[in-house]
Order: sequence, then C-alpha cells, then structure tokens
Amino acid sequence: MRRIDHFIAGKQVTSGSGRVTPVFDPATGKQTAEVGLASTDEVDLAIATAKEAFASWRHTSLSRRTEVMFGFRQILDARRSELAAAISAEHGKVLGDAAGEVARGLDNVEFACGIASQLKGGYTEQASTGIDVYSVRQPLGVVVGITPFNFPVMVPLWMLAGAIACGNSFVLKPSEKDPSPSLLLAEMLAEAGLPDGVFNVVQGDKVAVDRLLEHPDVAAASFVGSTPVARHVYERGTSFGKRVQALGGAKNHMVVLPDADLDAAADAAVSAAYGSAGERCMAVSVVVAVGTSADPLVTAIAERLPSLAIGPATDPASEMGPLISRQQRDRVVGYLEDVEQEGGRIVVDGRAHELSSSVDADGFFVGASLVDGVRPGMRVYDDEIFGPVLSVVRCETYDEALALVNANPYGNGAAIFTRDGGAARRFQVEVECGMVGVNVPIPVPVAYYSFGGWKSSLFGDAHMYGPSGVDFYTRTKVLTTRWPRALTSDVDLSFPTAR
Repeated sequence: MRRIDHFIAGKQVTSGSGRVTPVFDPATGKQTAEVGLASTDEVDLAIATAKEAFASWRHTSLSRRTEVMFGFRQILDARRSELAAAISAEHGKVLGDAAGEVARGLDNVEFACGIASQLKGGYTEQASTGIDVYSVRQPLGVVVGITPFNFPVMVPLWMLAGAIACGNSFVLKPSEKDPSPSLLLAEMLAEAGLPDGVFNVVQGDKVAVDRLLEHPDVAAASFVGSTPVARHVYERGTSFGKRVQALGGAKNHMVVLPDADLDAAADAAVSAAYGSAGERCMAVSVVVAVGTSADPLVTAIAERLPSLAIGPATDPASEMGPLISRQQRDRVVGYLEDVEQEGGRIVVDGRAHELSSSVDADGFFVGASLVDGVRPGMRVYDDEIFGPVLSVVRCETYDEALALVNANPYGNGAAIFTRDGGAARRFQVEVECGMVGVNVPIPVPVAYYSFGGWKSSLFGDAHMYGPSGVDFYTRTKVLTTRWPRALTSDVDLSFPTAR
C-alpha cells in the first residue's frame, strides 16, 4: 500500500504517530494509499522547523524572493498535467476541471511574482520640524494553511504563494482525503530554490488542526471549509491570539429575470451547478426563477442534463466525476429522499443514473439532479449539500427574489441573469454577499482582487489572496525618525505635536 506522509525541512518524513487513514480513488471506490496522521510532536517539529527557517527567510531580499516565485511559476506551469492527474486520482474531478484548478492556482503565483510592488510602504518627509515618518510592511512569522478536499492545489496556492513571498514561513495541513498534491507542491517549491523549512506539510486530522491553532509560535492561520469547522477554527485560533481568516460554507443563488436569455441562463446554471459534481464553494445550488422565466427555465435545464457525460476522469469524454467519498454520496442521496415529503418535485433524479443505481457500480457517483418547488425550510434549501443537486425557487418579483437571497444565512456569492442594466446595477448594490456575478454564474475573482464572502461564509475580517492576502500576511510598522545635526535635547513632558 502506497504511503503518504509529511514534508518537513526539505524532505519527506514518515509519520511515527501510528495513526493512518485510507485514501480512495472515488471513481472506483478502491483504496489506493494510506496517509499518516500527525501527532502533536510532529506538528511541533514542523512549526519549529518553520520558525528556524523564518529567521533567515524574512531577511532575504525581495529580488531573491521574487526569483523563487518566478522559478516556482515556471515549474508549476511545466508540470500542470502531473498536478491535474494527482488531483483527479484522489478527488475524482475530471482532468479538464483539475487543469482549470491548477490554472487558477497559477494565477496566484503570478500575483506573488509581483510582490515587491505590493510591499511598498509610505514616506512623509518633514512631518514635523526635522522629523520624517514612514511605514513598512513586515512578515508575521510562521503562518499555517488548513485546506479543503475540493481544491487541493488552488486553495493552498491562494495562501502559500502570497504568504511566502511576503517573507513568512508556512505550514500546510491539507485534507487527508486527497493529500498527494500537497507533496508535489512541496517538491516544486524546493526545486525552485525555496530554502528548506520555509514550506512544510503535515498530514493530519483534528489533532493536527487544533495543535496548529494553539501553538505559541504560530502567528496566523488561514482556513477554507464548512461553516461549522470555520467557526471552530476562528474561535480557537483567535482565543490563542492568532490572526485568523476562515472561509466557510455557501448557498449561492442565481437569480434569473424574465428578460434574460433563458438558453444562456440554462447553460450557465448547468455549468455552475454540476461542475466538479457540485463540490465547489462557489457552485450555484439555487436558481431563483422570477415570474414567467420559471417554466421555460426549468424545462431548458432539465433538457440539458441527460447529455451530461458522467464517468471517471480516466475517460476523456467524462464531464462530471464522482463525489469525494461514499459518505458524501450517501449524504447527497439522503437529501433527495426527503424532497417530495417536504413538498418539492424531483424533475431529474440523479439516483437513477446507471453509475449511481447499478449494483455493480463501485465508485462514489450520483447523477445530476434537479428539484423544483423548493422553498426555505426544506432541508434541500437550508443546507449546503455540496453535491450535484440544483434547486429551483420560484418568485414573482425582483424584490421577492432579492429578499430571499438576502435572508439566507450564507453570503458567499450570487449572480443575476438579465438584459436590464438598471436591474443588474440594483442587484449588485443591494445583494448581501461578497462576490457578485452579472450574467456570470461563478464570480470567482481574479488573483489581483480577493476572494471572500459575507455572513456565515466568512469568519474574521480578511478575504483570501490578492491585496487582502498581502494585508493579512504582513503587519504595518510606522517609524518616526529625527537626525539632528547637533545632539542636543531637553526634557519636555507635553504631548508631541506636528509643529
């Protein structure tokens, strides 16, 4: 059985905790590896290694840090296919989707290549007589990333690229469900010339997470995952005095007005709901059909689903792969079992797909499902399903649709489809969420902006990557200086003023 372990001080380290957990190929349901789960001592070793490396890395010139990032970018680009294959093998998403994940992660490395322009401070000459004031950005120290299974490359690159370029050292705790890509990233960073210990990987579970959050030498933690865990990470980390950015769950709504191009809206809804089997925090999981758009839109979406090619990533024709685990597949099926007794109507039932219903099917597949007549209070609406289930809620007016979106406890992303510029502008002003799409179903920002939601989709004040990431991974120091020609002084107990 292939063994997956830690990466500490520039080399792979076998876990000695005695605890392991299986890694599966979701397309076959077969175990392909086991991953060693870190003990607290092993977490401490990774943090101590990172702390030692930080002492010199923080003084490394910006030009050298930039050189390492450019080298990393080149290696990452050259090994795209290898990374995509590693993602598909353990997550299950099809190769095209995995390649897109790598590409979006690469965007963040490219942003980090320009880190020198992001770290400039400010300078004021003669703020007071003979006194100058200026500000600088300094790294925090050892920072950690706790990342989810659904994006085992992109989300770590959201964090580590900017953090390391800003002068910090980094400890990554990836999901134990698909841990192999993290070791590939570690190898690439080492090949790019990153000094040993600046980047480390500890495989693990809650034991590792809690130790990372409580360790006195950790300055900050970044997290992406479900809302209950995000809340735990935020509360525990901040209770130990850390900076914490914790991105939680989502229930992203796509509002479709009657004047929209309904064919384009149906294409967008299918693409955004069922890509990666719905296991995206920016997946559209609710279509809000306004007025007369409802019947033709539901019909148009339903007509598209039978042609979706569902299968393993090893089949080049596959458009949608399996779910991450047998437990997640069963969880998604459980939501469909409750729909009709709660008053909804299953228009397309993914449980009937041959890979989901066949007794010979070993993979964790569920077909694409469409549910109409959904309303708040139903489990299929209230919960983040994280699977290929698209709900349709019908509203009579724009105001009713907006109120529905804004009443939802999540606030990650939302989209509106319309030809009316006035309605679109109203929506982008009035909707209460962190990322908004106008005729764009998955409004994930480019790397020179930042990613983050509102309400229960975000704990803490800092969004992820881009300019907000630079702010999160640095702290500002303001210096007030005077260099008098003659070293004379006197005692003055009055409050200093700028005169």
